[in-house]
Amino acid sequence: MRTVLVIGIGAGDPDHITVEAARALNRADVVFVLDKGEDRADLAAVRGEILGRHVERPPRQVVATDPARELGGPSYRDDVAAWHEQRLAIYERFIGDELADDEAGAFLVWGDPALYDSTLRILDQVRERGRVAFAVEVVPGISSVQVLAARFARPLHGVGAPVHITTGRRLAQGWPEGVDDVVVMLDGSCAFTTVDPEGVTLYWGAYLGTPDEILVSGPLAEVADDVVRVRAEARERKGWMFDTYLLSRGA
Repeated sequence: MRTVLVIGIGAGDPDHITVEAARALNRADVVFVLDKGEDRADLAAVRGEILGRHVERPPRQVVATDPARELGGPSYRDDVAAWHEQRLAIYERFIGDELADDEAGAFLVWGDPALYDSTLRILDQVRERGRVAFAVEVVPGISSVQVLAARFARPLHGVGAPVHITTGRRLAQGWPEGVDDVVVMLDGSCAFTTVDPEGVTLYWGAYLGTPDEILVSGPLAEVADDVVRVRAEARERKGWMFDTYLLSRGA
């Protein structure tokens, strides 16, 4: 039986690799890579450093171009589904053509596979099609959310309160009811600027866990414009942006 390892590799620091993840990497005969282009060459370098530091016998790497995600259609869900369909064909080819029956192939997932990542959903779809049989094993990883909390040395919620993680698209529709602390990911439009800043503190981090890490915190009313400016400058400089932040109405 083919085995597919879905391994969380952290937010960008090679030291985020857990002992379990290192063991899984050393089991892999093949690593499957979706190439995101020159703009993300620094991420490819981090992946190479992770393999070089933690793997005793370098696995074979199979690379395919990651399909571009086309958004802006009438339905966001339909746009994502179309993108997943393109990735599904690649994953099916990876597993069916590049993995022998007794081998293990690995997908290396930034952060944790359970948080805003499509790998597990797409693998479920590949299995449902029934063209190739394989088992899936998941290794958890350190997410940008955990790194953000660590950098600012604060919890993500109040005593007995829920943890609420959402997207910028959702935050722009209004502050979630019943929570004082909101973690936001996948925000391409600085949705924190739509929030009433009264009594809100912003803890913002970009490129968390990498040498380019940027941190800004303070009352939302005072730091929002700074974050918008710093974010735009960093995106222009690097060609891409990944940021995570916490909005807190708590003490």
